[in-house]
Amino acid sequence: MRRLFIVRKRYCAAAVLVLVAGFAAASDLYLSANRKFESIESDRLRPGTRVILSPRELEAWVAQKAPDGVRNPHLEFQSGAQATGAALIDFGRVRRAQGHPPGWLMSMLLNGERPVAVTARIRSGEGRAIVDVERVEISGVVIDGATLDFLIRDFLLPLYPNAAIGQPFELGHHIDRLDLQPNAVSVVIGK
Repeated sequence: MRRLFIVRKRYCAAAVLVLVAGFAAASDLYLSANRKFESIESDRLRPGTRVILSPRELEAWVAQKAPDGVRNPHLEFQSGAQATGAALIDFGRVRRAQGHPPGWLMSMLLNGERPVAVTARIRSGEGRAIVDVERVEISGVVIDGATLDFLIRDFLLPLYPNAAIGQPFELGHHIDRLDLQPNAVSVVIGK
């Protein structure tokens, strides 16, 4: 019995070490991404500089910055300027965190965590970008038309009022363009 207790104690200690190492790695990735964003925002990078962000760095940054009700963000970049972001989202919890608790009926529809995936095409150049949402999937169901408009209007825009979907916007901080590759996104500094 004592031997079994010692073995369990070792497994528990190993599990704790793995969890601590995982949190430390996520923290390091967040700090790395945050330093890169700070360097871009400093407006001191020379023209032609490329700041490279990995999907894991961006996931760690999003995990720290996402509102309550959003967890486990995952990003994938495809060639051709296409990106997919996924997360588990409790829309009711997000609305409550925004200070806008949904009514009873909307609570029944919105409460509970759901897998959400958004695929968008990002075009950029000459200091401007356009994000075109190509696909939204919630719990395996493709969302489009009026329902997609509702989600953008009532969830995305209240969280990010300056979001520009399907229309050009300034990148700022002397950013010329974003180059998406499967393993990273490069922020290219212009003049």
